[in-house]
Amino acid sequence: MTTTVPTGPGPIASGEEPPAGAAQRPRPSRRRLTINPRESGIFVAFALIVLLFEVLTSGDLLEAQNLSNIVVQNSYILILAIGMILIIIAGHIDLSAGSVVAATGAISAVLMVNHNWPWPLAVLVTLLMGAAIGAWQGYWVAYFGIPAFIVTLAGMLIFRAVTYTVLGNQGIGPFPDSVRTLSNGFTQGYLGNIGLGPLGGADLFSLLVGLAAVVGVVVVQWRKRAGRIRYGQTVDAVPVFVAKLLVPSVVLMALIVQLARFKNLPWVLVLLAVLIMGYTVLTNRSVFGRHIYAVGGNLQAATLSGVKVKSVTFWIFVNMGVLAALAGIIFAGRLNQAGPTAGTNFELDAIAAAFIGGAAVQGGVGKVVGAITGGLIMAVINNGMSLIGAPSERVMLVKGLVLLAAVAYDVWTKRRAGSAAR
Repeated sequence: MTTTVPTGPGPIASGEEPPAGAAQRPRPSRRRLTINPRESGIFVAFALIVLLFEVLTSGDLLEAQNLSNIVVQNSYILILAIGMILIIIAGHIDLSAGSVVAATGAISAVLMVNHNWPWPLAVLVTLLMGAAIGAWQGYWVAYFGIPAFIVTLAGMLIFRAVTYTVLGNQGIGPFPDSVRTLSNGFTQGYLGNIGLGPLGGADLFSLLVGLAAVVGVVVVQWRKRAGRIRYGQTVDAVPVFVAKLLVPSVVLMALIVQLARFKNLPWVLVLLAVLIMGYTVLTNRSVFGRHIYAVGGNLQAATLSGVKVKSVTFWIFVNMGVLAALAGIIFAGRLNQAGPTAGTNFELDAIAAAFIGGAAVQGGVGKVVGAITGGLIMAVINNGMSLIGAPSERVMLVKGLVLLAAVAYDVWTKRRAGSAAR
């Protein structure tokens, strides 16, 4: 007598047998609307901060011109935050980013202004110099074993000295038009304007770009949900899924509409969008990205698992150097000159953006989108308090309290999760 043994996780009704050779696919469960406080708290906080300053500024915060200014004036901090979040995820820190911004901006100015190099070649050489600076620091951290805090603290002093050596006590400018356009310019109205009723006219091309971005987000999230269903994982019910897609889609289109009403899309926003998409794919989909999380999450386990820890550490510092050089070019182009004091405290803003955006102090946790959101929170605080005429010391006070609250919230959620698991 042969006994049939069920192989799937679900029960088999009495008198029924599964088809021969067929494995039962696990059935996905549907969950109701839930909010993960650790992952979603940053977005809720961002929305509340925007709402607060929109009220305090009598609606000036979300005006088209002001939104454009927020993006352009904080683009270099957001670029640095992308590189910083990778370093923090891996369990390190970089205190030299601001000095590298100044040094690479000075190098680009010497090449383009003093030696009349073509701007594409000068930009390429500057990015390579940034990579070399990152490799220098990455070597001492990864292969020599000096803590990143000490290496980058030394780098902060060394590369600020390099900046003063290159520039002296004076700035170098003006930069070529193409570099200034990348820093301060806007896309052209390729398809003309379209009427939006009470909102007036808006650039059609910018609106189409916004619609394409929304469609792309929806397609990616739908495919992600379908993949979870195929593997029997828990997914949101369709109404909840649609609601979670609708909110960011509306916010994104509202931003694009406002920018399209002013001077179209800033070129730095286009650059940022490319960087965000690229680094999100890198961290979520690539082997190297998973290795970064493994190194920061548990260094010993990562080593025993065969992860090349030294190589990962070395390359994230090279990457930080390249992004700092890119930020240096954009910042110098925006000011139309490279100055010896450029980049002061930029590293602190980038570190704050990463931690406010959900990075863990111990490493192993963090997302590129979270770091960008943290950077935007800092930008909104700076801009909003400037609009209401707050003194600089009060701005620093609020930013410090926000940073402390973000880290305290991260520690609290970890303790709460740990006590719930017991």
